[in-house]
Amino acid sequence: MPGTLALLDPADTEGPLQLDQVSYFLSKIELRRGKGPTMAPWRKRLSIATSSITADAAEYFGLPRDRTVIMGSQIEV
Repeated sequence: MPGTLALLDPADTEGPLQLDQVSYFLSKIELRRGKGPTMAPWRKRLSIATSSITADAAEYFGLPRDRTVIMGSQIEV
């Protein structure tokens, strides 16, 4: 992502970007097992298990950790 930002034309943004000061914001959703009859128990376990093995988004996009904010929420399945 930082490399892609470097390719932007300053005329297309609000001015030149200072890439060493850019902050990145990511969201993360955590699935939790709920008591409601939303789906079969084995499907709940499978959904939660597969959601927890996803790649780290900051690492995937090559974002600097010291300038990346990760906010999250929880959803019951």
